[in-house]
Amino acid sequence: MAEKGSAQGSSTMDAKQEKLTREQMEMIRRREMAQWAKNTGKLRSKNIITGLAIGGIVLGIYGYTFFSVSQEKFLDELEDEAKAVRANYPKTSAN
Repeated sequence: MAEKGSAQGSSTMDAKQEKLTREQMEMIRRREMAQWAKNTGKLRSKNIITGLAIGGIVLGIYGYTFFSVSQEKFLDELEDEAKAVRANYPKTSAN
C-alpha cells in the first residue's frame, strides 16, 4: 500500500492499518503541514474577498436606507394637515 501511495505521489497511507516508523510519521506530518500552509493562503484571500463583498452590500443597504428615508415627504404632509386641523379646533381650557 505504501508503494501504491508513493507511486501516485500522494500520501494515502493509513497510519492505523500499517505500522509506520517515527520517521515516516514525521514525514507525513510535515507533508500535511505543508499542504495546510499552502491552502491557508488561498482561503485567506477568498475570505477577504467574501468579507469585502458582504461589507459592501451592508454599506449599500445602509446608505440606500438613509437616502430613501430622507426623501420621504408624506410624514411632513401629514404633520401639516394635523397642524391645520388643530388650529381649527375651538379653544377650551383643556387646550
